[in-house]
Amino acid sequence: MKDSFDVVVVGSGAGGGVVAGELAGRGRDVLLLELGSHHTAASFTRWESKAALELMWPLRFAFAADGDVVTFLAGRCVGGTTTINTKVALRAHERDVAKWHPASGLTSDGSTPFAVADLAPYYDRVERRLGVRERTDWSASVRTVEPAFRELGAPLEAVTAYTDANCSKCGSCIQGCPTNAGKSTMNTYIAEALARGLLELRADSRVERILVDDGEAVGVEYVDARGARRTVRAGAVVVACGALNTPQLLLRSGLTNPAIGRNLGIHPVRLVYGLFDEIQDAHMVYPITAHSMAHQHDEDGGFVIEATTVQDPIGFATTLGDESGPLWGRSLVDAVRRYRHWNGVLAMVNDENTSAVVVDESGGERFDVAWNENERQRLDAALAFSREVLERAGARQVCWSGIASTHVQGSCRMGDDPSRSVVDRNGESHEVRRLFVGDASLVPRTLSVNPSLTIMALATRLADHLADAA
Repeated sequence: MKDSFDVVVVGSGAGGGVVAGELAGRGRDVLLLELGSHHTAASFTRWESKAALELMWPLRFAFAADGDVVTFLAGRCVGGTTTINTKVALRAHERDVAKWHPASGLTSDGSTPFAVADLAPYYDRVERRLGVRERTDWSASVRTVEPAFRELGAPLEAVTAYTDANCSKCGSCIQGCPTNAGKSTMNTYIAEALARGLLELRADSRVERILVDDGEAVGVEYVDARGARRTVRAGAVVVACGALNTPQLLLRSGLTNPAIGRNLGIHPVRLVYGLFDEIQDAHMVYPITAHSMAHQHDEDGGFVIEATTVQDPIGFATTLGDESGPLWGRSLVDAVRRYRHWNGVLAMVNDENTSAVVVDESGGERFDVAWNENERQRLDAALAFSREVLERAGARQVCWSGIASTHVQGSCRMGDDPSRSVVDRNGESHEVRRLFVGDASLVPRTLSVNPSLTIMALATRLADHLADAA
């Protein structure tokens, strides 16, 4: 088995999958290591528990100081979370990126604050590669709530998504797209490179540490699918394990930068459901069909509402609650029996990167969450607005889930100031040469919109830097 490469990429999601595919396409000798297994559309079915076992990380939790419990959801398979997300493709707003320079000193050239314009050519490339398109084929469940959004001065708009015309609106994005209409990194960047024999992929591989020699990354040590410990050498190492896992790998590899794991953005979300007399079938949609952006910016409320969706039955039944707490007994049975009559929205709240990833003395992981007053107010306002929409649309009962996070960002943020960032403007560690970060960890301040398109744009930018520097 080959043990030396130009570049080793750890993680195959929105960051690592793009970096590996881009570099392989330019003739670089790339090894892509992924902790999860390699599944394809041939094995994707609308089977909730099967997908949770095969495609996702086991649920992880953080316990906030005010009593809230945050549930983290993420993909653990080739393609990472892009294999099981809803394929919403939104560019960062200029106001989001304007927060980056004050947070970490990030510039585009050593003096000019980094701006959305610096990402524009990379957004263009990713959108072309994935075939991003506007989705106006709204389902009936969206039409139920659309008038209420309009009456409240927060109209719904069509989303753009990386899906193609094979999308059958079956609602199974989170179980893996069975028609390959959803363009994950698995079935685009990675699949193309594999088909052309340009990339080596080793799935079911757990990277234990980055090898560092005289201040320079020279490879990784990992445990393969058979449990054997292996070492590979490389001219550069790209860590793209996600914002919860990348800082852990850096710390376990001996890096000491105090910013590692800090400034974690949760981008908390809550599902809010309304029970209607008429059947809604809000599970039979492309899960994020439309969105309301009227409250997107901090000064306008600091949240985005996505509509319409409900969780699949297990997730729905196990997270349903109201002012009195979790539903149980007869009230839960009655709610679940009316599953097809529930309609729902997803409320995403701007946070201020007040959380952290911690590796404790025993080597275990911990996630510290402490909402500040601004974050708490936005969480409350997003729930209140969602309830008002559903009630105005005719819901006779409203329930909601606990807080979840699928858009973690910022735990190894990029910046020009080494005291406030982990990597420089090119994604290279301030501490170890030829060690790069290429995932959501880079984002200095959490975006107000779904981050996957921005992660892919940053990864494309990193791939260009690595290709030019090689």
